[in-house]
Amino acid sequence: MADARFHAMPDGRRIAFRHATGAGPAIVFLPGYRSDMAGSKATALFGWASAQGRDCLLLDYSGCGESSGEFADGTLGRWQDEAAALLASQVAGPVVLVGSSMGGWLALLLGRALGPRLAGMVGIAAAPDFTDWGYTAEQKRRLGAGETLFEDNPYGPEPTPTHPGFWTDGQARRVLGGEIAIDCPVRLLHGQDDGDVPPEISLRLARALRSQDVQVTLVKGGDHRLSRDSDIALLLLTVAALS
Repeated sequence: MADARFHAMPDGRRIAFRHATGAGPAIVFLPGYRSDMAGSKATALFGWASAQGRDCLLLDYSGCGESSGEFADGTLGRWQDEAAALLASQVAGPVVLVGSSMGGWLALLLGRALGPRLAGMVGIAAAPDFTDWGYTAEQKRRLGAGETLFEDNPYGPEPTPTHPGFWTDGQARRVLGGEIAIDCPVRLLHGQDDGDVPPEISLRLARALRSQDVQVTLVKGGDHRLSRDSDIALLLLTVAALS
């Protein structure tokens, strides 16, 4: 891919992004927790969009990938503001949001704000409200008391941290408790063997969305990442059909 460019936030944060300009609607990929735009799904989507002459935007949240900042300072609200700022500066027309895991939660928050500009949405093991259902009562107590949690990371040698600021902000941005005011077509892809986000979350999300054009695809043998060649092929077919 081309070298990253940088968008300066008002406080000096430099948000790394890659933008392939082309026909719309613009496809915007939102990575998962502690992930970035160098992942296999993001790069495959960017490569496909570039080859098809499609508009596609990737980004790294602050504290992740090539962006500046500390991961410990990251929150959903902070990362939503960064994505919204990039959309405002780079994309003028309709948007298809593609969110992986936590990125699926961010896509819901961004999508509500986009209103009629939101042409479609794809969730890949979308994880809205995981600060709620993803932690035990004891873990929530510790986070609420200001403690950082460290959990085993199945994808790398370093433990996965949850900082209290992220958790508190996430609890304030939960969406599954009521109707989600999104009316565009939505496609939710979820591996049946996902050990991180139960497939039931995608079913709950489908019920909560106001849109009447929502489809959930359960992938037999698929794990949380959904990054096998067949999984990525499904993702590309799904995005192509929506956009």
